[in-house]
Amino acid sequence: MKTHWAEMKSAATSIWDLHCHLSGVPGDTPEGRLGHLIAYADRMGVERLCVFMGMEWHYDPTPEAFRLENDDVLRALRHFPDRALGFVYLNPKFPQQCLDELNRCVRDGPMVGVKLWVAEHCDAASLDPLVDRARELRVPVFQHTWLKITGNLPGESTPQELAALAARHPQTTFICSHSGGDWEVGLCAIRPHRNVFADLGGGDPVAGMTEMAVRELGADRVLYGSDIGGRSFASQLAKVYGAKISEPSKRMILGGNLRRILEPVLRAKGVRF
Repeated sequence: MKTHWAEMKSAATSIWDLHCHLSGVPGDTPEGRLGHLIAYADRMGVERLCVFMGMEWHYDPTPEAFRLENDDVLRALRHFPDRALGFVYLNPKFPQQCLDELNRCVRDGPMVGVKLWVAEHCDAASLDPLVDRARELRVPVFQHTWLKITGNLPGESTPQELAALAARHPQTTFICSHSGGDWEVGLCAIRPHRNVFADLGGGDPVAGMTEMAVRELGADRVLYGSDIGGRSFASQLAKVYGAKISEPSKRMILGGNLRRILEPVLRAKGVRF
């Protein structure tokens, strides 16, 4: 039986995409690329985009490089303040510079979260000061995680390492990017830690992923994200729309949970949502 897109879209009152990049998108400027993303989002009924990392990202950025990447995002946000939110990109190998950049972009700027990628394993002690500061500012820490058969990148974190970090910082909110890549393992690794949420973004829309996330974590700990421009809105929304879960669960995953996580910092900044 053919299902119409409008019927599927009715499952959510408001879709917020956790996981968006300026890379892999047409445009010569940050605002041009974000404008393209918003045009795509409008076709799919996505209301808000969380954006991080610049037009050209680095695996192991120097403080100067991650500051420039954050400048790209800040510039883009200025053009679309009602449609996009920013997370500050950091490299924990430089603890003091990370704290300075976190204060610049979150405390003194419009950003509402922290993004960590593959520069440093996330169970390293160097993350503790910036995680503590994120907690003080009431923003989540979004950590890339993956388990690769071919072997991870030198500083690439696993969901087990994120679980260890979350156990050290039970009052900080963490998001497990890609649900660990090998999501059947990743979801089980983060399950005991109530302060860790699962991101569905990236990878193919494999049947059963969302159902397992809801079963293992509860629908209130699962977040929709696309990983656009590496993936499409449509393929990643399909993970939620096609899942055999309740309609209230779909609404939480597609936007309700992310709004709840970000509510303290959004209210503090006077952002309407």
